Amino acid sequence: MTFDTVLILYPEIVVLLVATWTYVGGAFTRGESARWHWFALGGLAVAGLQLARQADPGTFVDRVAVYGPVTADALMYVVRWAALAMGFVFVLATMGQTTRPPGRASAQGPSNEIVGSILMIVAGLMLVAGAGELVMLFLGLELISIPTYVLLYLGRRGARGEEAVTKYFFLSILSSAVMLYGFSFLYGLSGGGEFSASTSLSKIRASLAAADAAGTLSPLADVALVLILAGLAFKLAAVPFHFYAPDVYQGTSSTNAGLLAVAPKIAGLVALVRILFAMPGMESLALAVISAVALLTMTLGNVMALWQTNVRRMLAYSSVAHSGYLLIGLVVALHRTGDGSTAEGGLAATLFYTAVYALASGGAFAALAYLARGSREVESLDDIAGIGRTRPGVAALLAAFMFSLAGIPPLAGFWGKLALFTGPLDVYFASLSGAAGTESASAEQSLGLWYLTLAIVGVVNAAIAAAYYLRIVATMYFRPAIDDPEPQGGLGALVAATLCGVAVLAGGAFPGVGLKYAKSASRTTLLQVRPAAEGELPTPAQAAAR
Repeated sequence: MTFDTVLILYPEIVVLLVATWTYVGGAFTRGESARWHWFALGGLAVAGLQLARQADPGTFVDRVAVYGPVTADALMYVVRWAALAMGFVFVLATMGQTTRPPGRASAQGPSNEIVGSILMIVAGLMLVAGAGELVMLFLGLELISIPTYVLLYLGRRGARGEEAVTKYFFLSILSSAVMLYGFSFLYGLSGGGEFSASTSLSKIRASLAAADAAGTLSPLADVALVLILAGLAFKLAAVPFHFYAPDVYQGTSSTNAGLLAVAPKIAGLVALVRILFAMPGMESLALAVISAVALLTMTLGNVMALWQTNVRRMLAYSSVAHSGYLLIGLVVALHRTGDGSTAEGGLAATLFYTAVYALASGGAFAALAYLARGSREVESLDDIAGIGRTRPGVAALLAAFMFSLAGIPPLAGFWGKLALFTGPLDVYFASLSGAAGTESASAEQSLGLWYLTLAIVGVVNAAIAAAYYLRIVATMYFRPAIDDPEPQGGLGALVAATLCGVAVLAGGAFPGVGLKYAKSASRTTLLQVRPAAEGELPTPAQAAAR
């Protein structure tokens, strides 16, 4: 690690220092105060300014730089910006829930501990974004998991809250152990032939590529891939590692549920992208496993959501289903074509849809947090009945988020689903243009039919999902209000939901902006795993070889 590594990680260092001071400083102050929220927002702003200084226009072209364990490419910068924006939203959303008027008991934990934990999660996500080796990747993932345990414990007291944090704690530890075991296999496989064992993803990629070309790739690579996929599937809440999500979402606060729906999913997806493209020769197995998981995840998530009457359990199963959608784009990214355009389009669609989903899901949970009545969270559909007349502004925001999650035009979710579902169709139509009668063309057409199945099942699932999203909207506008207490979630939660709502509307009106950065991130990511064509910049490994 060099001084350049420290400089490139300056935004993460700022966030970690602010988080540490928030933890420590809160121990020496008495009573609840919003000062820690403003302090955290200021720290995020400073980190954002430093990130803006680093991300010059050349960052989003075909440029990749390596600073020790950090891989600085467009994917890193896009996800870091997303992490800071996510932190801003959730710090705002918790502002009214941790600060109570004098003399009232607080159902939440101390504000400094909640804010500090959110900042730690932000820093962890930023580290995952730029991880160029296994140790840093694992460190970033754990920096997300450990503060999440704290947030779940502080979120809601009582038997249900304790059950939620216990389930998540033990299952998260198990998933980390499985993933780390897969990392150990990957580390061992990197030491073959002229290569020494390394935790660097670029060196692992070079070692496995050489073994694959020589036909000596060990069967243990399959074991490593399956173990890593299993560990990261927990982060994504993908089948069969999804079962914790409904109970945990129901047993914690709305803001914590929103954070769980967004942060681990983004981190798991980015980690999966980094790992998959560091394992050449494993595309066939990865494609088969991930596509099967995608089909099961989106189908089970949507079908189970249909039966829910608890709003947070419904959104938990919605989160499971969206993991399946995201994996469709990743399957397309694993498909290799001559110019790589299909792979770039699939990965770009996944990254764009991740952002779209994060905005709608985070905004929905922020709106539910605003509607809380003291220590009583929004639980059932009855709690939001009739708010279309009594709270028209919040109802409009929730309706926009539900429409976006359902993929109804012209909101951002529609463009996200369109990008995801057209990717498999592109692969299918490309397979039909192969030379008929040859063995390779027949295999290509069979694979194309599988991609067509992915697209059809995805569209059918989107139609199923619309039923329960529209049920939420119908409850708000067409059922009479059971009671009309004043929302006590705080102005911060309303501001957070409003910001997400504006972003969802803007994403629907100008989808090209988000797709532009998503394509840039996917292009620089895939540039590191395929030879540079004429006119393209070489990858760091290729430049070093020259």
